[in-house]
Amino acid sequence: MNIRGLIFDINGTLVDIHTNEAYDEIYRVIGNLLSYQGISLSADHIRDLYYQIMKEQRLSSKETHSEFDAVGIFQEILRRYATDFTRKLSAEKRTQLPLFLAEVYRAVSRFKLQPYPDVVEVLTELRPRYLLAALSDGQSAYAVPELQAAGLLDFFNPVIVSGDLGYRKPDVRIFESVLSGMKLKPSEVLLIGNDMYRDIFGAEQLGLKTIFFKSNQGEQEKEGVQPDYIIYRFSELLKAVRFFENG
Repeated sequence: MNIRGLIFDINGTLVDIHTNEAYDEIYRVIGNLLSYQGISLSADHIRDLYYQIMKEQRLSSKETHSEFDAVGIFQEILRRYATDFTRKLSAEKRTQLPLFLAEVYRAVSRFKLQPYPDVVEVLTELRPRYLLAALSDGQSAYAVPELQAAGLLDFFNPVIVSGDLGYRKPDVRIFESVLSGMKLKPSEVLLIGNDMYRDIFGAEQLGLKTIFFKSNQGEQEKEGVQPDYIIYRFSELLKAVRFFENG
């Protein structure tokens, strides 16, 4: 196989991350921040609004695998509850607030963010020989900054995030977007992921060869889905790539 590129899922494959959106502190902090913008809402009300607007977004989407928009949620909260004080804030601040609130939401919910062992070393060895791309179901407000915080962003081009597209894996179009950005054909690329349905099944629909990283996250089994290779430690990826090159 003539391998020219590798596509990596991010969370659960490259990055060991733990978040908890049930954490009460998220909504207390957001409520306090909103009070500085002239909006008074209880933590419980903010929690309810967040999930209600997320549900509205998904119901209004025509996509089978729809993705929500976290920044859009906070735009809607600000629109619904803006006061005269809010409307007197500078235009620049009002424009930046939804993104800032989304980042704060994620930051307070996050308890762990670090590359899996050997990720940096393996990517450093792969980068001179292959095009490396990253693909994530998530929000662009989070995914790119978290890759940067984990010290991995500079390895990848392109970085495709479902929140920018409105749909998520296993929708075949998200894999097509990565291939288009890489200017490569499915037969020239390997997909490395940790979720048997979203990553492996999704990639197989395009004929991509797949490597399943059996990490501590993701759906481990899916009826009828079988990856082409399984690794149990990230360091095993180098051997897996050689397997396909020699096949």
